[in-house]
Formats: sequence, C-alpha cells, structure tokens
Amino acid sequence: MIDYLILGGGSAGCVLAARLSEDAGKTVCLVEAGRNISRTDMPAAVRSRYPGRAYLDPANLWQRLTARISGPAASRRYEQARLLGGGSAINALMANRGAPADYDEWHALGAHGWNWQTCLPYFRKLETDCDFGGELHGASGPLRIQRAPWARVSPFVRAVLATLDARGHPRRDDQNGAWEDGTFIGSIGVSEAGERIPTSVCYLDDGVRARPNLTIRTDTLVERVLFDGKRAVGARIRVAGGDGASETLHAARVIVSAGAIHSPALLMRSGIGPAAELAALGIEVLADRAGVGGNLMEHPSIAVSALLPRAARTPFPDEHHEQAVVRFSSSLRDTVPGDMHGAILSRSGWHSVGYRLGTIFFWVNKSYSRGRVTLTSANPHDEPAVDFNMLSDARDLERLKLALRFGAATLADPLMAKHRATLLPSSYSPRVASVAVPGVWNALQRGTLSALLDCAGPLRGWLVRRLVTGGVTLTGLLADDQALTRFVKRSVGGTWHPSGTCRMGAAHDPLAVCDAQGAVYGVSGLYVCDASLMPSIPCANTNVPTLMIAERISDQLRGRV
Repeated sequence: MIDYLILGGGSAGCVLAARLSEDAGKTVCLVEAGRNISRTDMPAAVRSRYPGRAYLDPANLWQRLTARISGPAASRRYEQARLLGGGSAINALMANRGAPADYDEWHALGAHGWNWQTCLPYFRKLETDCDFGGELHGASGPLRIQRAPWARVSPFVRAVLATLDARGHPRRDDQNGAWEDGTFIGSIGVSEAGERIPTSVCYLDDGVRARPNLTIRTDTLVERVLFDGKRAVGARIRVAGGDGASETLHAARVIVSAGAIHSPALLMRSGIGPAAELAALGIEVLADRAGVGGNLMEHPSIAVSALLPRAARTPFPDEHHEQAVVRFSSSLRDTVPGDMHGAILSRSGWHSVGYRLGTIFFWVNKSYSRGRVTLTSANPHDEPAVDFNMLSDARDLERLKLALRFGAATLADPLMAKHRATLLPSSYSPRVASVAVPGVWNALQRGTLSALLDCAGPLRGWLVRRLVTGGVTLTGLLADDQALTRFVKRSVGGTWHPSGTCRMGAAHDPLAVCDAQGAVYGVSGLYVCDASLMPSIPCANTNVPTLMIAERISDQLRGRV
C-alpha cells in the first residue's frame, strides 16, 4: 500500500512529492495526466525564459477546457497546464507573494494558523533569492529568484518607469519586500543559466527522482477517489488515451492536487460536493459539501498598448518580457492598499506583431467577484463547466475602468513621446489568442500586419483602428463612460490564476471544503493541496503562494506543525 498518493503533478503536487518522499520509510506515488517534464527533456519553448510559446502549445494544455469569463458571453478557451510541473512549466515565471494582509485574511476567514507570520517561513524555505537577503528572504530553497539586470530592460519599460516615477509612483527595490505602492523590477524564478525551472525540475531534481520510495506516473488520468465507507483508500486511474482497463491504487492517504478547476471536479466525481447536483448526475453522495466548486476566483485583467518605434523595442527578443510592475491603490471604498497591479511588458507576444507592441497589462490584484466550477458529467473525460462571473462585484468593474484610464494617462504623458506611437486599448481576447497560435497561415497574417505597421507612416492609426481594435479608440473610450463600461465588460480577461474552489474554513462553515490542514470535511484520509484551498485571492501571481501552501501542508502531513 502507498503511504501518500498524490493526484495531480502541478506546482503543488511536485512539491508534495519531493517533501513527503524525504521520509525514506514512507512510499509516495505522484500521478499526473500530462507528460513528463524533467531537466533533460524540457522542450525549448518550456525551457526559455521568454514564456510566450509554451502557454499557447496545445500539447501543454487541457485542450477542451473552456470558461465563461464574464456576463452572458459565450465560454472560450481557458489555458491550463497539462504536464508535469503544471502552471510552473508554462507560466510567466513571476515569483511574488502578495500582501502580508492576504494571509492574515485567510486566518480571519477560518483557515486558522494561515497568517503572515506562519506563512513567511515557508516563503523563505521555498526560495533562493539572488538579490535580497534578511528576514524576508530565503537563501537555500529550490526556487531561484532574481530580477532582470538594468542593462537588459527594454527602452520602452525604462521610459514607463521614469514616467510613473514623475507621476508619483516611485521606484522601489524589492517586490517581495515591504508592501507598498510603487514600481519594481519584477522578481522571476529562473535557473543560474537563466532558464525556466518548473517544479518538476527544481523540486523533482535528478536526486529526488532517484529515491526508491518515490514513483512518478505521467500520462495517467485519475477517474475518481475510492472509499471504504467514508475513508479514502486509493484511486482509480487509467493511462491517458489508452483503451485498457482501469487500475486501482491503494493508499493510506490520498491528496488531491489537480488545481482549482480539476480538484473540485475530481471531488465531485468521487461523491463529495453539492448533493442535489451529484445525485442528478447519478453519482452516489458521500459528503454533501455545497462549497465544492464554489468561491472560484481570478484576477480580472485589461490592458493598454502602444506601437513601438524601432528605438523603443527590446534589443533582447529572448529576454523575459514582464520586466517591471507597478503596484498602486485604487482607494475605492471597501478595497485594500495595493489592490491594483500593472505588468509592464517589453513586448506583447512571442510573434512579430507582439514584438512591435509594448503594454501595461493590468489586473485587479484583490478581486471580489466569485464564480463556480460545476460538474457536467460523471465521465472523467468531460470537462466541468467553469464560470468565473468576473465583474459581478461592482468594485472589480470600476477598478478595471480606473486601470484603463491609468494606463492611457501614463502612455500619453509627454515623457513617453519618443518611446511610443499609436496607443490602443487591448486585451487577451479569443481573436488575439487564435492569431498567436503557431502555424503557417497565422505566420503569414502576422508578418503582413507587421510589415504594414512599420511602413504605414501617418496611416498607422487608421490601420490599427481598422485591423486591430475594430474601430475602438482610447480617446473615444475615455470620453464616454458608458462606452468604456461596455468595452471593459466585453474585453475583460483573466490572468490564469484560478483559485478558491475547495477553500479552507472552519468546521461550522457550511461552504468550507477543507480544514486548515487541507483535510476534506465529511470524509477521512482525503486531503486537498493546491490553489483551490485559498479562502481569498492573494495580491500576487498565484504560483509562489501555491508552493508555499504545499510546503506547509507537507509539514503538516509529516507531523511537523
């Protein structure tokens, strides 16, 4: 029998496998639906510190996963990683933690013990910060963190930073230092060679993989968790894409780490969730937990872009693109300090058009809208229905409108005159995503548009309105609040930070799914460990907070907390 069976090999699952297998007397099995990614076989697009291609490659993704982003709009493709290392193998590499108040809020919401002072040691444990030391930073963890040297920061990003400084947003040293507004060179997780280090590499290194008590099974789909009465005793699995029979794995403890979309789906397929919904799908109900799949959170996003004169474009096309960030406070009623985030991009896509565009990509750092993941079928091959319900809280809508105005004013500032040409509102729309997918026809379209943009001269603005924005202009949006509202509602996107759908909470909370140790209420021997545990969304890219969660849950499972 396996001591720890980990279902899902994303960021959290790899951390769990590495830490739990440190106990030589305990057997650990990690099961991942996607393919293996290790130090020796990482594809070039995954290895690159410029992540533009990796998150567009269908081979890296759940290909049939879609999500409704906001309002009545149709569902659209929603990129989530399907390979060992999960999001850490395709994400933007950003390595930030959020505000100390985020974690104090978790404690206040019923995840007792998950306050800042308790979480900080685990943030330090997971990292080796190459630029900063002291009580806030680690020096010996698996994730190596650094900032781009100033010499490699693009002329456009330098100009934006200088402009923001003049507009009252000063330069700060450390994004993971004191929580304050300002601009920062972004902290990223990269190897000493400057390459991506997903958790399947920096945690599951060659030495860890060689442990005789650790088994890693990739290309293996988890059908459901198995129970003896109400005690989890293993899982039923099947080789992905295979026609063979299902296989049963027996375990003393089962840990679901499939991410904020697939973890609740797996719990529901296994009989844990809203009883009426499960019964309607013919699933035997083991634990009626209404909160499974609820509390779905994301950071809603919008962007402002600028065509770049040749002199403003980055001379280092393979450099990490999200080179700096601006953190600012909306000061809207019932919001927190530092509730807004802008990623300052040296280029806006991996392709030739993206190379000609600089962008400030904004998101609401502390969002309040909530959505839901709903099971559509008991069949493990069927994706759940995902509805983020973004902008359903009026504060989120108003702050995205504020962000667009912020970006327009920044890029239109006279200090930026030499570093930008035509300004345009932008977003990661389905059309933008489809054109960015590698392929011959898309390459022809992008190449033609790039050439036109370079030679259009005084017609460049017309060309952008005609071929890029569909007639929408920043000037028009800023002059008409109703038009701005419609544009933001239509164009809002996410940031690939789903979270909260199996949230931790107090035992008396009917919408809590897990206790503060990640143990699932209503059954025994079953745990959850990934971003779905988050009671509220942190003011950060969610990968490093997820690593922190996995580090702490590992210690709890081993009796060290």
